[in-house]
Amino acid sequence: MMDRSRRKALMQAYKLALRPMGVFAIRNLVSGRMLIDQSASLTGAINRHRTELTLGTHRNKALMDDWRALGEANFVFEVLAQVDERPEPDFDYKAEVARLLAHWRARVPVGSEQSYL
Repeated sequence: MMDRSRRKALMQAYKLALRPMGVFAIRNLVSGRMLIDQSASLTGAINRHRTELTLGTHRNKALMDDWRALGEANFVFEVLAQVDERPEPDFDYKAEVARLLAHWRARVPVGSEQSYL
């Protein structure tokens, strides 16, 4: 059994750790169409989208319709770019994630037939 001080130290380290943040996509393997988005917590965002699609409650109607028609096996969830922890104490993580999102949205423009947005 883990002693109390070790457990407390591990909990503190977890709370202070930088969560994986960046840009992710939900890709339709049949059409290649993608929903590209950003998050300060990639794991949480991907889990939320997967849960909403599985429950049939996703807010993107076109994506939801394709998910229902094609099934989960025809979609992949992928991290496109992740922001690594930086030594600079004033590094602007939010701006970096926004820059990465703009880069990916330039590759798959919103409103194009490749995009779910």
